[in-house]
Amino acid sequence: MSAGADDPTSGAEWELLMLRGLAMTDEAASEFGGVLVVHRKGSSEPVEHVRVRVKRSVLEEMSVTLQRLLARSTRYPR
Repeated sequence: MSAGADDPTSGAEWELLMLRGLAMTDEAASEFGGVLVVHRKGSSEPVEHVRVRVKRSVLEEMSVTLQRLLARSTRYPR
């Protein structure tokens, strides 16, 4: 199978440097907005700032995944 446009392993690789200013966008806190600070890996170009909106359910899923990954890490004990 060849790598398609939806394949995350194809194309440019970006380094996530920071998620800045994440804040709720509504009173129910069902969506959050912020800025991803990224850099194209291996490039001499400066960092990019990308405005993003994220649903609460996505942040909850990411939280569970990140906690699981960090708990498995032996190099960075909690």
